[in-house]
Amino acid sequence: MKRNLSASVYTALTVCAIAALGFITTSGPAAADKADTTLEHMVDVAPLMDMRQDDMRKLNFHSSPKKVSENDFISEDGGEGYLADYHGKVVLLNFWATWCAPCRHEMPQLSELQTMLGGDDFEVVTLATGRNMVPAMEKFFAEIEVDNLPLHRDPKQKLSREMAVLGLPATLILDPQGREIARLQGDADWSSENARAIIQAVIDQTAD
Repeated sequence: MKRNLSASVYTALTVCAIAALGFITTSGPAAADKADTTLEHMVDVAPLMDMRQDDMRKLNFHSSPKKVSENDFISEDGGEGYLADYHGKVVLLNFWATWCAPCRHEMPQLSELQTMLGGDDFEVVTLATGRNMVPAMEKFFAEIEVDNLPLHRDPKQKLSREMAVLGLPATLILDPQGREIARLQGDADWSSENARAIIQAVIDQTAD
C-alpha cells in the first residue's frame, strides 16, 4: 500500500460499511504499518483471539504491536492533543464522523463501556475525523445522550490517514505504551459481555 493515498482514493474508501469488504488491519501506510520491536510485546494475543465471539470476531489482534501516529489532534477544549497523552493506560480509540450512521448506533455502546470500565487503567477516546463542525458534534452526542466521551477532532485527517483509517467507524486498542495491538473495522457492540471481557483481559495483562 502506498504511503500517501490520494484524496480521491481516500474519499472513495471512506464508507461506513467497509467492514463488509473484509478490510485487513495488519497493513497500512507510515507509522501504522511498522511493528514496534523495540520493547517486549506485553500482550499475549492468543487467548484474546480465542475469546472473540459475535461482533468481536471482527477484532483483529496484531502479531506485533504497531507504532501510532505522533500527529496532533484538536482536543475538545480547543488545544493540541496527542495519543501520547494517554500513555499508561489501555485505550480504545474510536474514529467516527457525524455523518456516519453506524457511528450513531455504536457510540452509546462505547459510552456504556466507558462507564463500566473507564478509570486509571482504561479509557475510551473518541476522535471525529474529517469535516465535523463542533455544533454538529455536540448535537450528535446530545441526541444519543452521550456525555462521557470526548469531542476530539482530526479535521485535516492527518492522524487518521497516517494510521490507515480508511473507513468509519474504526476502533483501535492501544496498550499502555501507546502502541496499537488490535483493530476492528466497522461498528460493534462494545458494551457486550464479550467485549468487556476482552478489554478487561487486556487491562489485566498490561497491569503493573
